[in-house]
Amino acid sequence: MKISQHTVVSLDYTLKNGEGELLDTSEGREPLIYLQGVGALIPGLEKELEGKEKGDKLTAVIAPEDAYGSRRDDLLKIVPKSGFKGEEEMQEGMQVQLDTEHGPALAIISKIDGEDVTLDLNHPLADMTLHFDVDIVDVREASQEEIDHGHVHGPGGHEH
Repeated sequence: MKISQHTVVSLDYTLKNGEGELLDTSEGREPLIYLQGVGALIPGLEKELEGKEKGDKLTAVIAPEDAYGSRRDDLLKIVPKSGFKGEEEMQEGMQVQLDTEHGPALAIISKIDGEDVTLDLNHPLADMTLHFDVDIVDVREASQEEIDHGHVHGPGGHEH
């Protein structure tokens, strides 16, 4: 069976940046299981996987515009240091969780200047060309319920 709209795909993957540094991998964990065609993966990777079958291995190089997009300056926010609660010492490069009008968001503290803290809400992989090595473990039809819900159920599925 080929990967197409509304198939459930299991895959093992390794993700590296352009310098060959490992960013993420499913090695040592369960394969990633997702529903094709509902935006569960970045668009560039879904496109590369379309039409592939169980047992296929591929290397996909995904440009930023088909992955996490370009960095945006409007996603840099300066907030007062006093707005942070918690005992731990804030440091540049630290990840913090914010409550926004769209729900929780992750940000990186990009700069601390006196009482001003600059938060970077860009995705950590924005502006990055991503190199995926993918091994397709399994492909099956999605159930009607999975299609209706827009995600995988059962073993390996992520319940919401």
